[in-house]
Amino acid sequence: MIQTQTQHYNFMLVEEFSHLAFSCAVEPLRIANLVSGHELYKWTFASEQGEKAVCSNGSVTLVHSGFDLLPKCDQIFVLSGIHMRNHVSRSLLSSLRRERAKGTAIGALCSGAWVLAEAGFLDGMQAAIHWEYHDAFMEAFQEVNLVRSVFVADEKHVTASGGTATADLMLHLIERDHGYDLSVAVADQMVYNAVRNATAEQRVSLQSRNGMRNTHLAKAIQIMHDRIENPVSPSVIAEQLGISTRQLERLFGKYLNASPKKYFMEMRLERARHLLIQTEASVTDVAFACGFESAGHFSRVYRAAFGVTPMLQRGRLD
Repeated sequence: MIQTQTQHYNFMLVEEFSHLAFSCAVEPLRIANLVSGHELYKWTFASEQGEKAVCSNGSVTLVHSGFDLLPKCDQIFVLSGIHMRNHVSRSLLSSLRRERAKGTAIGALCSGAWVLAEAGFLDGMQAAIHWEYHDAFMEAFQEVNLVRSVFVADEKHVTASGGTATADLMLHLIERDHGYDLSVAVADQMVYNAVRNATAEQRVSLQSRNGMRNTHLAKAIQIMHDRIENPVSPSVIAEQLGISTRQLERLFGKYLNASPKKYFMEMRLERARHLLIQTEASVTDVAFACGFESAGHFSRVYRAAFGVTPMLQRGRLD
């Protein structure tokens, strides 16, 4: 349903919050107002002390209120960054619980999912958080279904993994509230022509991080990358590494929360998505370039993963 009234977003800025995620959250809202010619959104900021918030790069943002006296709003986003565990205060958690009792929608950006999990909001739900905190989060909050997606928008508490993923989430919300055309117009103003949906993953960061931690995993991912056009089975990869298939499966489960087969398929589909967005190659050529034996099979698998066919995906992003 298209929204007709101004929506008020309140951003709870936790000390050392991410300035990149902050900008990617607020600017799409400002641009939506500018492009539409209407005040579709308004926003306020809150901090622990109620005067200012300091982000991780040292910039200072003046705020409208403290955590203990939030204005009435439609949506709250907890935005944190590095060292968020040092800033999960009693007043922050108490405020969130009060707002939840009132029925206010509450979400989180960057490492903010940690705060919501600390408050007990995410139990039994899917959630996204910046890749840097995946291992610690999975250990601390085993009842939360952590995913590698750039954002999660179909849960009671929406979450985004930070950085430009925050812009992806905001564009998704703008499309939900005001239609696809406005979201595209906002993305155009941002010169942002590779908008990701919720199923896209924090791929490069995960590979880099886990590759540094485990040599076998890094080599396995490299083999997959090199064999996208001619995929090989996990047993073949394991044999090339000199380990058992079971050992390979344990590595992927521990570090990436996925099986080798699933991870390889997701890698191939993500590569296909990039080719559809960034090149003029035909769907058939993209299918073969990503190791699929036929365009029909590729289209079925792609639609199951992303919710649209390769042809419609290209049309929307173009």
